[in-house]
Order: sequence, then C-alpha cells, then structure tokens
Amino acid sequence: MIDFKFYLVTDTHYLASSIPAYGEAYKEYMRFEQKCCAETRAINRALFEQLKNSHEAETVIFAGDLTFNGERASHEEFSAMLADLKASGKAVYVVTADHDCKSDPFAFDETGRIGAEGIDRAELLDFYAPFGFGDAIARDDQHLSYVAQLAPGLRLLALNNDGADDGRRRFDDAQIAWIKEQTAKAREDGQMMIAVNHYPLLAGQPIFSLIGSAVQKEAGKAVEMLADEGVHLCFTGHMHNQSINEIVTFRGNRFYDVCTGAAIADPAYYRLVTIPDEYSAKIESIECPVSDFDGVTIDRKYLKDQFDGMILNLIADMKTDPERLLRKFGIGDKKALIGPFRWLGKKLDTKNMGQVARLLAVKCPEELRSVPFKIFICDLVRGIFEGNQTYTEGTARGDLFLTVLRRVRFILNRVKPKNNDGQQVDLFDILRESAGNYGYDDYNAELKLKDRRP
Repeated sequence: MIDFKFYLVTDTHYLASSIPAYGEAYKEYMRFEQKCCAETRAINRALFEQLKNSHEAETVIFAGDLTFNGERASHEEFSAMLADLKASGKAVYVVTADHDCKSDPFAFDETGRIGAEGIDRAELLDFYAPFGFGDAIARDDQHLSYVAQLAPGLRLLALNNDGADDGRRRFDDAQIAWIKEQTAKAREDGQMMIAVNHYPLLAGQPIFSLIGSAVQKEAGKAVEMLADEGVHLCFTGHMHNQSINEIVTFRGNRFYDVCTGAAIADPAYYRLVTIPDEYSAKIESIECPVSDFDGVTIDRKYLKDQFDGMILNLIADMKTDPERLLRKFGIGDKKALIGPFRWLGKKLDTKNMGQVARLLAVKCPEELRSVPFKIFICDLVRGIFEGNQTYTEGTARGDLFLTVLRRVRFILNRVKPKNNDGQQVDLFDILRESAGNYGYDDYNAELKLKDRRP
C-alpha cells in the first residue's frame, strides 16, 4: 500500500536579487520571451510561501531549470530558499537542467547586455546535496542523477541528461546502464518507481515533435526502455506547457509523460500528485499564487499578456523576417516554410477572420468575423501551451481553423516534415491535434499505469 502524495514544480528560473534586469536592451529581450525575468524573485517567493503552508502533501519535487541561466548568485539564493522550505517540514528533491549551468549567463543594465558569474557543472552537487543527492540510495554523479526512497514501496528515479558523453541531451550508454541497474534493483526490492526528467520524453503537443529542442534526444528509445523496465510515469518540464500524454510500447507497457507549466510563465501551475498504489495515479493542478513586483500585480492576466506580447511581436516580424520565428522554435532549416510564413505575416497584420475566410472562399461564423486574424492565431498558440486546447472539431473556432487548413493543405503537403524520431508526418494532422485537445485533460486526470493482477 503506497498511498503517497507530493507536489511537482518545474521551471522556476529564479534570478537573484543582485543581478540587474532593466534598461532598453532588457526591454527588447523581453519582447520575445514567454517567461518573466526580473519578476521571478517575487513569483518564487510567493510560491514557496504557499508550498510551506499547503498541507495536502509533505514532499515537493522540482523538475529542473531552477535558475534563470545558472548564475552563481541565483543558485546561492535559490538553494537557501529550498533549505527554508525544507526547514518548514517539507521533504525536498530536485533535478537540474541546462538553464542551471549555462556557459554564458547574462544580465541587463543601462549599458545593455552584460555578463554574470556562472558555476561549473560539478558544483551543482554541492549546491543541491541536501535536496535528494545527499541522502540518495544510489547516485550517478557524472549524470547528476540519483534514486531516492520517497516512501515505503515508492522510489524516485531523478534524471539529468546534460552529462551525455557526446554533449547531446540524451541518455548515453553509461547512463542507460545505470538506469537499468536501478530499475532492476527496484523490481528485486518490490518497489514501485516513478521518474522525473526535465526534458519531455513524449511531445507535449504534436507540433512540438517537429521542434528539435522540445523533446529529449532519442526520446523514443528512452520511453521504450523506461516503460519496459517498469517505470510507467515520468514528470517533465522544459517547454513550459501543460500536458498529459500516454504511449503503449511494443511490449504492451504504458508510459505517461506529465509535463507541467513553468512557475514563472503562462500557464503558471504546479501539480499535486496522488499515488494510491502501483496501478494508478491521480494528477491535479494548482494555480501558482498571485505576487507583487514593485507594486505591479503578477497574476494570470499579467503572464498571459507577456505570452501574447511574445506571439504578437513574432507575428509583427514575420512579414519582414520569417526566419526569426523559425529560428525561435528551432526549425530554421525548413526553407519551404519561409515563403508561406512571410505571406501569412502580411495577412496577419491587417485581416480579420471574416476577410481571411472570404480570401480563402470559406464560411466564417458570424461571431468570429470581426476577430483579428492575429488574435485568432495568438489564442490558438497560447492554447497549445496552456493545454486543453479549445480549437477542437465541433466548435466554431475549431471548425473554422480546420476548414482553413483544408483550404491550404496543398501548401502543407509540400513541407513533408519529419518528427524527432525521423518519421515523416502529415502536417495537417499535426496541426489539427495541436489546436484541439482530443486526449487526456491536461490539468486533472486519473491515470491507469498498468493492469491489476488477477
């Protein structure tokens, strides 16, 4: 009988109070950022206070990108906050990720972009020894990974893949051997094992499967290995999106990737996870608390406005510099998209949905005719990150979107994209499944991890 609960937080991206974030160069940088920067201190402190005073669970797991870009001062302050959280009575576990050890951390002041002091990767073990590494029952220091006993019958496989011997974000052969050793030991000891891994192993939304940095390298191989080794549930972050996805391996084993939105960006949620037994899990989402930054209220509207500003600024650049948008999402090599993106950027700037519908000779519902095209697209993109996307077939917005897609399908068919596993995919299907949610509720769901024994 496991009957265990914990909170799952990811992508806190904490920036220390001593690191400047202001000036004209900072404002320009933030025009194309989904996440907050200067505000992260206030956001995280409010979140930590809420966690300290929340009593549904006594364990908190942080799934990577603890700091903004690996600044030494940020690690010093954030690890002190974790110590304070632990002193309040919470058990605290962390994994680190690439933003926790950047080679060129930076800041902004009145002179422009400036450098900031970083750390060596090996120092992460010292900063976070009290939060999982120190009392782990097994450790892989090269890969900053460990196993922790969360509760009787339940172990945590805490994974970092930034230490691959070839420098790529993947599980290299040495780490895979270590993982298999730990999963075998868990089975031998009669222990259920769950994982936390910063990078998604299943694409949060189908469109992310086309973005090289959105999913861990060789994710398909990793999923098959973990599921067949008895790890059926993994918690991830990185893409700042809210999603729950499932796959069944060739051998018939289920694997769930539960990706959680960033604490400092829209959607700002964390999870309450209940594991009653080895066969099931319950996922609930809790909105991050409102905070105050220099007299400004940081709430969902503030975070949505930041997200929308990023999308609208990218749209504004599409007609003159479509490559920028493609580079932003790691698909700058798709030259076939440059022309269509430039055309779309010009239309986005001036048209409403009624005009776009007439241009494409499709019918537009009355309630959508006056909606600016760029707002329609902005809402659609934000929905992909927020989860439970509303542009589903059978709704006015969903039906209009799919009708437009069908009208331009001849363009989509020219692209012939391949996903992260190298498989050619239908872009129409990718866009349809990304715009509307046809699977799990991305916020609250009950998961069947494996079949009960007779």
